[in-house]
Amino acid sequence: MTFATLGLIEPLLRALETLGYQTPTPVQAQAIPAVLAGRDLMAAAQTGTGKTAGFALPLLQLLTMEGPKVAANSARALILCPTRELAEQVHASVAEYAQNLPLTTYAVYGGVSINPQMMKLRKGVDILVATPGRLIDLFRQNALKLNQLQTLVLDEADRMLDLGFSEELANIYRMLPKKRQTLLFSATFSDEIRQLAGQMLNDPLSIEVSPRNVAASTVKQWVVPVDKKRKPELFVHLMRKGRWKQVLVFAKTRNGVDALVDKLQGLGINADGIHGDKPQATRQRALDRFKSSDVQILVATDVAARGLDIEDLPLVVNFDLPIVAEDYIHRIGRTGRAGNTGEAISLVCADEVNMLSAIEMLTRQTLTRKMEPDFEPEHRVPDTDASGQVVKKPKKPKKPKTSGGGGGKRNLGKWVDSGEVAPSEPSIKPVRKVPVFNTGPRKKK
Repeated sequence: MTFATLGLIEPLLRALETLGYQTPTPVQAQAIPAVLAGRDLMAAAQTGTGKTAGFALPLLQLLTMEGPKVAANSARALILCPTRELAEQVHASVAEYAQNLPLTTYAVYGGVSINPQMMKLRKGVDILVATPGRLIDLFRQNALKLNQLQTLVLDEADRMLDLGFSEELANIYRMLPKKRQTLLFSATFSDEIRQLAGQMLNDPLSIEVSPRNVAASTVKQWVVPVDKKRKPELFVHLMRKGRWKQVLVFAKTRNGVDALVDKLQGLGINADGIHGDKPQATRQRALDRFKSSDVQILVATDVAARGLDIEDLPLVVNFDLPIVAEDYIHRIGRTGRAGNTGEAISLVCADEVNMLSAIEMLTRQTLTRKMEPDFEPEHRVPDTDASGQVVKKPKKPKKPKTSGGGGGKRNLGKWVDSGEVAPSEPSIKPVRKVPVFNTGPRKKK
């Protein structure tokens, strides 16, 4: 099968040839004809399998062949993304595909001044890539009208729910024209996403080209148990032992990112970090330096899990496990892309055992454990498996208490060293709100 057999027009085929695209991926082969036929679509595929081209190519063709010229302060197609980094990445890909077409594209997101974006939208754009919050700001300031909108694309919709955009999605839904084509693309399909699709899509065609919530087979994964306080020391040890040259590291919190970057820089290691508190220009500069290999170690929160597309990234390290198990798939999906192989190493301490268990249950595999000599944890990480069970070590029988007298041993109870954290109780996965859209007539006041 070729892109020509999918019915794409000649200017798009020329662009694909320039970009070195030869054969459609499975998601592209199924999605492109469906979108060209005007169907609503919900498609799931592993990250790195070409989802962007799956919706962008047919969308560009439809806009070229159909519809009036875009009006002032309007957009004919809208692509919603959860993060600034992903919006930039998607827009860059769309612009490359559209290089031979008479269409305009633009990306808007928060963290930068809104005024230049308002100026750019005055003439209107054919395809607008946006994050939910900035889109609503532009709409409320009358800088953007959506009455001409033909197509809505929800890219990484599950991540939008994870980041708490349910209310924004509900507001955007009320801003959109009733008659439109809606495409929902995601790496994973949770029950909340299926509920969202039922509310926003009309008789959608469902495509699922890979097993639900399965990590890419091109990524070799394993776990290194360690005490929490020794994670930075272990990371530096592994980096020097493996002679790592380019590594993307994920930490759970913004403070965790800053602390690890400070430690690495203090050791003379070329490291930088990105998280939500940093200005967009600073984040983009760090990403660009990492992509050009000017930075050896990039430490990030999950803000970067779905907005990075780095060619031949060899290694991802989970310094902390993610709170939401699905984010593990997106993190390690930054390596092993486009048929290349990669490695993903997770440094796991005792109080992360429930997160590890949730990841193994989601991915349907028990991750291999490799003890690193001299770093064996004092606080044992209980065994887990793909069934989601934590295998607890049998308790030792209690010794009889010594009663009375000053000569006997005093029972001091169980305690842990202040530098360690005891294993936590099983955590309850937070419930994500799914926007509820009221499509019925409004009551008169």
